[in-house]
Amino acid sequence: MENNTLHSWMDSVEPFLAPLAGTAASFTDLTGVPVDLPAALFLRARLAGLERPFRTSANGSCHFLGTTDGWAAVNLARPDDLAAVPALLALLGSPDQPGGLRAAVRRSTAAEVAEAARLLGVAAAVPGSAQGGRPAVRARRWGERRSRAMAVVRVVDFSALWAGPLCARLLGLAGARVVKVESATRPDGARSGTPAFYRWLHDGHDSVVVDFAPGALDGIVAEADIVIEASRPRALRRLGLRAEEFLAARPGRVWVGITGYGRENDRIAFGDDAAVAGGLTGTAPDGGPVFLGDALADPVTGVFAAQAVARSLAEGGGELLCVSMAACAATLADARTGAQRPC
Repeated sequence: MENNTLHSWMDSVEPFLAPLAGTAASFTDLTGVPVDLPAALFLRARLAGLERPFRTSANGSCHFLGTTDGWAAVNLARPDDLAAVPALLALLGSPDQPGGLRAAVRRSTAAEVAEAARLLGVAAAVPGSAQGGRPAVRARRWGERRSRAMAVVRVVDFSALWAGPLCARLLGLAGARVVKVESATRPDGARSGTPAFYRWLHDGHDSVVVDFAPGALDGIVAEADIVIEASRPRALRRLGLRAEEFLAARPGRVWVGITGYGRENDRIAFGDDAAVAGGLTGTAPDGGPVFLGDALADPVTGVFAAQAVARSLAEGGGELLCVSMAACAATLADARTGAQRPC
């Protein structure tokens, strides 16, 4: 896949890109660093040689399945998700249904499929279900303000995969020192993907591997000015990490929490299904939905998160930034459809 093909992927999402281009331009205004949107959105696809998707995502894990009332997207991204399929069939009332999951889903509503998947910790979405909802980024002030230059800021990145690391990459390009922190027993799943893309995301960052036990992260966090994480709040609290305490301990800090649907919602999400929930999809000749791009909500969220950090730092920090992947996708979809979302 050559560079001109990368730009052809851009053509497929061009109608949605005005809000993202504006967010990227704001980041550049704040930091002086341009955002290469074609690379941010589609470099992974180019390096991995992925084909443009239709009703199966570009990486092959997420599938649009017809339901009694429309469509649902089910993402079997992990071995545990595949192992959960028999239980999902049982919850849908079709444990012995010939034809497997696709046939069982055809006998259920999209909402029933999404709820059954949620109960099993499997990522699934009803197209457009997150549109017209929350803003992409919610900022809450918990600490005092203190202005500082990006060049003296230390970022501790606990996130994995794509959205959080892209945010960290952009902050690093703007001059921040970035430290990637991984669990000794659960390394970043992106390491098993395309090595060149992983290197691109983390180029120039320090790396620390730690046993994620209670208290083990205290020293690392104590030195941070910015924390990026994509974990459920209760999981971090078990490790002794609380965003509110981090922000209150020193003026000017920023905490970025990236989730599928908001910190108050434990529902799991990955880039493809979060894009579907946000309505960031294409339309097939038969009128049904198709996937756009490659896990599109991931890089879109990374850009929104980086801009939110740069804006917060410029205003003195002291903020908890709650960034929802589905809401970031919905921001793009809503702008195309003219939908208005409450602040």
